[in-house]
Amino acid sequence: MEQRVSSRRKGDGVPKENSPFINNTDNDKGNNYDGTNMALFEEEIEINPMVSSLLNKLANYTNLTQGAQEHEEADNDEGPKKKEVKSPQMGTFMGVYLPCLQNILGVILFLRLTWIVGTAGILESLAIVLLCCSCTMLTAISMSAIATNGVVPAGGSYYMISRSLGPEFGGAVGLCFYLGTTFAGSMYILGTIEILLTYIVPKAAIFVAEKKEDEVNALLNNMRVYGTCCLALMSVVVFVGVKYVNKLALVFLACVVLSILAIYAGVIKTIFEPPDFPVCMLGNRTLQNNNFDSCLKTKVIDNLTVTTKLWRLFCDGPELNATCNEYFVLNNVTEMQGIPGLTSKVISENMWSEYGPLGKLVDDKKLESVGVRASAQDKYLPYVVNDITTFFTLLVGIYFPSVTGIMAGSNRSGDLRDAQKSIPIGTILAIATTSFIYVTCVILFGASIEGVLLRDKFGDAVKGNLVIGTLSWPSPWVIVIGSFFSCCGAGLQSLTGAPRLLQAIARDGIVPFLQVFGHGKANGEPTWALLLTAGICEIGILIASLDAVAPILSMFFLMCYLFVNLACALQTLLRTPNWRPRFKYYHWALSFLGMSLCLALMFICSWYYAIVAMAIATCIYKYIEYRGAEKEWGDGIRGLSLNAARYALIRLEEAPPHTKNWRPQVLVLLNVDSDQGVKHPRLLSLTTQLKAGKGLTIVGNVLEGTYLTKDTEARKAEQNIKSAMSEERTKGFCHVVVSSNLRDGVSHLIQSAGLGGMKHNTILMAWPGTWRQANDPQSWKNFIETVRESTAAHHALLVAKNVDSFPTNLERLGEGTIDVWWVVHDGGMLMLLPFLLRQHKVWRKCKMRIFTVAQMDDNSIQMKKDLQMFLYHLRLNAEVEVVEMHDNDISAFTYEKTLVMEQRSQMLRQMQLSRTEREREIQSITDESRNSIRRKNPGAASSTTRSRSTSAAEDTQEDEAQLIHDRNTASHAAINDKAEAGPDRVHMTWTKDKLFAERNRNRECNANVAVRDLFNMKPEWESLNQSNVRRMHTAVKLNEIVVNKSQGAQLVLLNMPGPPRNRGGDENYMEFLEVLLEGLNRVLLVRGGGREVITIYS
Repeated sequence: MEQRVSSRRKGDGVPKENSPFINNTDNDKGNNYDGTNMALFEEEIEINPMVSSLLNKLANYTNLTQGAQEHEEADNDEGPKKKEVKSPQMGTFMGVYLPCLQNILGVILFLRLTWIVGTAGILESLAIVLLCCSCTMLTAISMSAIATNGVVPAGGSYYMISRSLGPEFGGAVGLCFYLGTTFAGSMYILGTIEILLTYIVPKAAIFVAEKKEDEVNALLNNMRVYGTCCLALMSVVVFVGVKYVNKLALVFLACVVLSILAIYAGVIKTIFEPPDFPVCMLGNRTLQNNNFDSCLKTKVIDNLTVTTKLWRLFCDGPELNATCNEYFVLNNVTEMQGIPGLTSKVISENMWSEYGPLGKLVDDKKLESVGVRASAQDKYLPYVVNDITTFFTLLVGIYFPSVTGIMAGSNRSGDLRDAQKSIPIGTILAIATTSFIYVTCVILFGASIEGVLLRDKFGDAVKGNLVIGTLSWPSPWVIVIGSFFSCCGAGLQSLTGAPRLLQAIARDGIVPFLQVFGHGKANGEPTWALLLTAGICEIGILIASLDAVAPILSMFFLMCYLFVNLACALQTLLRTPNWRPRFKYYHWALSFLGMSLCLALMFICSWYYAIVAMAIATCIYKYIEYRGAEKEWGDGIRGLSLNAARYALIRLEEAPPHTKNWRPQVLVLLNVDSDQGVKHPRLLSLTTQLKAGKGLTIVGNVLEGTYLTKDTEARKAEQNIKSAMSEERTKGFCHVVVSSNLRDGVSHLIQSAGLGGMKHNTILMAWPGTWRQANDPQSWKNFIETVRESTAAHHALLVAKNVDSFPTNLERLGEGTIDVWWVVHDGGMLMLLPFLLRQHKVWRKCKMRIFTVAQMDDNSIQMKKDLQMFLYHLRLNAEVEVVEMHDNDISAFTYEKTLVMEQRSQMLRQMQLSRTEREREIQSITDESRNSIRRKNPGAASSTTRSRSTSAAEDTQEDEAQLIHDRNTASHAAINDKAEAGPDRVHMTWTKDKLFAERNRNRECNANVAVRDLFNMKPEWESLNQSNVRRMHTAVKLNEIVVNKSQGAQLVLLNMPGPPRNRGGDENYMEFLEVLLEGLNRVLLVRGGGREVITIYS
């Protein structure tokens, strides 16, 4: 026993038996178990963890902190120096509810909600609030389902969308969410500066308007200058100390809560004691109460009637007889309380909307006014006027940012104790709370404040006070200071969160040009992302108008919410096995309703902003699709694609495609070398040019062996083929088959490649150029079997000869032709292929020529007319030429070619026979030769017989070689004699048996002379197979015509003759094709699949 234990410890590859559990603290890959209890599973334990180890890992799992790598991508970063991560302790209230409250309640509530209520009226304002809050509530339900479907690491909304909809949608929506967060920072900074310059220190303005018409431009310029300074200061704060921003978050939240409480307290106080904020009215027009102290035209001092500052604003002097504005003269000045309180009946007056164009005077319809038509110059007098044109959809776009911020809880998912429980409860409660606040504020504002004061956006009628501040208790400064710090805090939070979101997208690697923004300081702070964020934020500040920036960020947030709803709906409808959210109160119909609501709100807010936002998202999507890194996140879009593919395949299975829909679905038979490198990549180029990315392409390869021993080579070959397909831009699938022999493997590919209705109908392969070589004896047999099997399967066949000379996808062929030799009707393949090729830019400039062959009895002129009419109906542009083949006399050259072919075929058969069969075959050939020679030349025959008999008696092995040599020598002697008599020469590649024949030439001199005489007399012609002679005659004559007409063509398409029914003549078939293609560079042999592929009908 001790020896066995010691031998194990010395390194027999089995770990020592010390514990039934896997030690997680050591290297995970070295965990093995060598116990007797689980000996049956010891092979599995070597590669898979035991359950105890797995549960131990899950028990020790902790969410990652913000900005850290996600759990699925941090597997390789574990090491002995790994820092301990503190367990997150934030609960629902502090981690989700309060952050969502802080982000939802903000600048719009304090600066614009009263103006929205006054302009839209209570009813339409409630509609706006309910519409926007319904959108966010439905989105929160969908987000809760996604967030509770498994552990959500740090990354928040971007993580959820990208892992649910894939990298393309995730990147596009993630960047839109980033842009929305960045522009939100601009909006908060503009709100901060507006509060500062309008309500806190108006005298700090750098640009001061001398005339009222210049006030708007002066305000915008002040916003730009102060906003840029504020942005720079906030960026420095974020860069230097983010931890201080997070610590101050509670302070900023306290400001928001105190401000809201002050509003409710002020409303309650109006019941008993309304605040004193008088509004000065001239007739029914509201006056700006900035430059006068009393709402009077004149006043009596020491029994003297003197004019007031208000008089001077409308008259050309302080005198009582000064020339004054006509409306000022005809109407009286009155004072009314801006906040009459809840007990007044002002709610009925504020129920309806008061929209108007830019420059419209803010007036009160219930007050009397002497009718003087308003002039264009009135807006330059000290009246309260509309600074923008108002309408319902504009108010929706301005209001919607006040309901954003629902992602604040999910963005902190890495800091939550139980994210799956906290995110749904906290987010939905926060939305319910804020919705209640908004609805009640709309009603209370409309019931407490006069309409003219509500429509006064900047509080000019109440001496420049914040309108909502005039309602608060105990002082307007509570709202002013609270809203100021609230906007500051929200701006800092945006500048803190947006760079981290961009950093997360950059570190995912799905958008290549954003890689640089994934880096930062040593502690992980996103420095470069912060710089980009500040730059984009500056764009919003240069716009300078809060009302113009709000719809922009509304677009980006709405698009983000739209895709959250889409992700939930897709996962629910697809019923993917991994879709098991703990939050059960969701439904795909609610998600679709939320998605539709988001889309509707986008176009309601601003249709042109919506189109721009969607265009930006589409561009990012397409960029990631073509240039981004491929990620497999198990997303819903992939599941949707699978379902769509399944549905389409089932539909395709119902019936074969109509001729009008037929296109080549290509199976490319590709060969690889010993290192699994692609042999003929130009086959892929040809496929790309033929397909142009349309239809089905399957690139198949067969490896010889068994799958258990060749699995590594098969994976390597598949990877190399995919790389070659990517280089050649061939869109399709790769299928590598391991089979005991190549012939069976190709047969399996032809039978089983594809799925359902998406099966190939065309086979593309290269011509076996090495079929004559002794080291490749099976190539021609495999080739012919492939031809037969494609015919049996009713597939079209394309064979490319000299495929390595075909153009690449980067080449552009200039002037040239694609010549089609239409000998046999093949269903229209020969017509369709050049048309498809010419759609590609490589062949676009080539012209199409069609040649057909006329026999003796054919009317070539009529054939040409009919062919031209046929092409006209096919809508094909091509030159037509009819070639006549009237010479039916078989030339001596054809006989000699046939003779050489048959002799070579016999040699190939002899090389494959056993020794006994070989001797028997040699003897029969010898007897046949003797009889033929004896009939023509008895003397030579007897000499040959004696010589062969003597040689056979001496050495049987030498007889065999000599006889083969005699046949070859006789054949070549005849060819040489013919060459001397005429200009034509025929070259034949000699076999290795020629060496033995040359060695014995002198010893068999008499026999050689006799055979040469025999060939001079052409005695073997009588014994030739006449069918082979006729086939060779066709190949020779057709080759002469094709070479004569198309030798300079860029590509020649030619009908491919079928193989013989009798398998004994297979080697002759290869010779026929070789003769047919001799002298041509680029040739594509075409064999139809037995169906029509082109039609003249529409």
